[in-house]
Amino acid sequence: MKTLKKQRRIQVLVAATAALILASGLIGYAMRDGINFFRAPSQVMEEPPKSSEVFRMGGLVEEGTLVRGEGGEVRFSVTDGGATVPVVFAGVLPDLFGENQGMVGTGRYVNGVFEASEILAKHDETYMPKEVVDALKEQGVYQEPES
Repeated sequence: MKTLKKQRRIQVLVAATAALILASGLIGYAMRDGINFFRAPSQVMEEPPKSSEVFRMGGLVEEGTLVRGEGGEVRFSVTDGGATVPVVFAGVLPDLFGENQGMVGTGRYVNGVFEASEILAKHDETYMPKEVVDALKEQGVYQEPES
């Protein structure tokens, strides 16, 4: 009788462990496309990611680089003060998007150009995403907004 209880307990423990491993694997598989790492332009230039990797990149839109093309295509460069990365985006830009403004884009780095699929810009005059502020501070070019 004791052997049967012991055997049943071991079976339940093995089944629970297998279910936990399976659930963890499914959660990880489902989230693989939802996790995008942030990189500053300096990090992108130092260690270019694979063209298949989707990531977020942010910095300041470099002055004099914003060019609107045909069909809604926009080209500009993003800088963190240490490096500059050319960006191409096809779509509608946020209202507050402009030169010398902070932005974060999601996309891929292909043949030396960041091909953005989504562009986010600050939502008021003083806000800048934390990742962008940290990257600019690291390069020594961040200036506190005037109150």
